[in-house]
Amino acid sequence: MIEVKRLLAREAVLSEAVTVPRSQDRSSDEALDDLVRQHSRLVYRIAYAALRSHHDAEDATQETFLRVLRYSRKLATVENHKTWLARIAWRVAVDRSRQRGRKQEVPLEDPEKPVAELPSADAPADEAMHGSQVGTMLERLIATLPEKLREPLILSAIVEISPREVAATLGINEAAVRSRVFRARKILRDKLDERVGRKRWRT
Repeated sequence: MIEVKRLLAREAVLSEAVTVPRSQDRSSDEALDDLVRQHSRLVYRIAYAALRSHHDAEDATQETFLRVLRYSRKLATVENHKTWLARIAWRVAVDRSRQRGRKQEVPLEDPEKPVAELPSADAPADEAMHGSQVGTMLERLIATLPEKLREPLILSAIVEISPREVAATLGINEAAVRSRVFRARKILRDKLDERVGRKRWRT
């Protein structure tokens, strides 16, 4: 069902693009069409990661590509289309999240799959709780992370782009990305183990 929604969102983006006046440069239009086809799923994943709503993610996806269309003449000068598009998508999604007036809360994994547990040496959470319960707890814990730790974790773990691409998207260096993702994961493991430990003690 979720995959169907994604496909519909993609088609909506393509339809929206067609209604926008085209330039006289056919090569530019073709490049733009290729960009939409190749990266619409990436844009949707970024939007959903930040907004936690399929409807809002679809709207943000459309807005992202409409912004790209307005600046399509810049495509020829863009060195890395994927990173450039990811940066636009992230800004659109974050702006929409702030306008909505809600704190970002995101699942650790793709919305079409159950949230997977973070790897842990002793992994008490895996033994004590069902995966979905762990996932729900992780969502809440991720929302409590400082923004500078939460954002690179979202882009790395959910959107699954490389540390270099995360760095370009957020405007920080690659070493900072790796360090912040490591710290975020450690905080989540520690908090999760602590909460699970308390629950096991009570039971």
